[in-house]
Amino acid sequence: MRWKITGRFLTAIICTVFCVILINGIISIALYIYHQTNEEIPTSPTDFTRALARYISEVDGAPTISDEGIAALQQRNAWVQFLDDNGNVIGDALAPSTAPVHYTPIELIHAYKYRDKYNTSVFVTEHEGITYLVGIQDSSISKIIFTSNTSSIPQFIAQLSLIIIIVDIVIAIIIGFIFSSFLTKPIYGMIERIQKLKSRNFSVADKRNQGIYRSVFQNLDDVAENLKLHEEERRKLEQMRNEWVSNVSHDMKTPLASIQGYAELLQGEISTEEKADYAEIIEKKSVYMRELLDDFTLTMRLRQQQMPLQLVDINIVSFVRELVIDVLNDASFSEREVSFDSQINKLVKSIDAHLMKRALLNFIYNALVHNKEHVSLEIFIEETDGAAVITIRDNGKGIAAADLPQVFERYYRGTNTENIKGTGLGMAIARDVIHAHGGEVELVSEIGVGTTVVVRL
Repeated sequence: MRWKITGRFLTAIICTVFCVILINGIISIALYIYHQTNEEIPTSPTDFTRALARYISEVDGAPTISDEGIAALQQRNAWVQFLDDNGNVIGDALAPSTAPVHYTPIELIHAYKYRDKYNTSVFVTEHEGITYLVGIQDSSISKIIFTSNTSSIPQFIAQLSLIIIIVDIVIAIIIGFIFSSFLTKPIYGMIERIQKLKSRNFSVADKRNQGIYRSVFQNLDDVAENLKLHEEERRKLEQMRNEWVSNVSHDMKTPLASIQGYAELLQGEISTEEKADYAEIIEKKSVYMRELLDDFTLTMRLRQQQMPLQLVDINIVSFVRELVIDVLNDASFSEREVSFDSQINKLVKSIDAHLMKRALLNFIYNALVHNKEHVSLEIFIEETDGAAVITIRDNGKGIAAADLPQVFERYYRGTNTENIKGTGLGMAIARDVIHAHGGEVELVSEIGVGTTVVVRL
């Protein structure tokens, strides 16, 4: 995979270099053509000499130059002479009096190769049968004469172009290989990182070779962290589900064994009073199993957020007051010391009345059932930052500090719990109901002082 990516990268660089060379050549040719066709007066002396041909014409058999040509000569500090086939001067423009009126072939060659004592450089050319000589007085002009076989020039240009292209491609390969080690190596690292995530490997990536892709690796690390958290949560839920099934199965065995045993006794020769006692025990065990299954189903749905809440706007103050009255009307707790107080008369919240009643009654019943009969229970309501705060406080025997973190765990009973009536899911259900309403529950307790439950809605 790494070499495949590197090969594609090198191919892209070579194609890029080739395109750059081609485009540069096209641009150079276009600029040259534009320069040749649009420049009024060329700066090169040779080009200037050739460009004068546009101003030269033959009138009545004699060569002449136009006014524009004369102006160009003046601007360039130059002059022109027209020669016949024998080297005689048959016309001129701006030529100095010291200029020769006849040139032999040797004199033409000498004048073309060297400047005269007046720093005048001579250029000779021909246009449409008219031979003319241009003298430019400029000490900065220098000439370099070399010879070449013109037939070999195209071949030389082709060879030079081929060498340049080969050298450029080699350089592109070298540079591309160097850069690919910096650019493609992190890409290969990203591919490996994704493959690790696919195989549930959520380890953090090495930050030493991330290069310009540091932000990409950071995002991959964030994804890995989220996946890791989800995986841990999934494992916890799976473990919890297994524990729930195991605990429920264990709790179901005891009442089932009792039902089976008493059912077998009912088949024997027993008195009417014993039959009534055994039937009552079987009924109680059946009720317990039904409550256990109902609580199990409820806590599963609450934990997995599959329990739709039937929300209704209710005055929390009146709602809790009625709960306290229901508790005091229960014959089992009619003699207990239970007080209710509220700093406000009305505080409306959207709640599921059935589930919230079960949650709050669970806290109240726990305070009454798991303490001595003379325990006093205080319930009061206040509003804090728009939240309804329900406090349930008793002065009972309290809960050991070691037991506090586990009070809301399913099937957990404290070490100082004597009455084991119930399914063991009450506190867990109460906590899940409060959380399903977007609320919070806090438990504070101290041995010998009492327990306080604070519910914030």
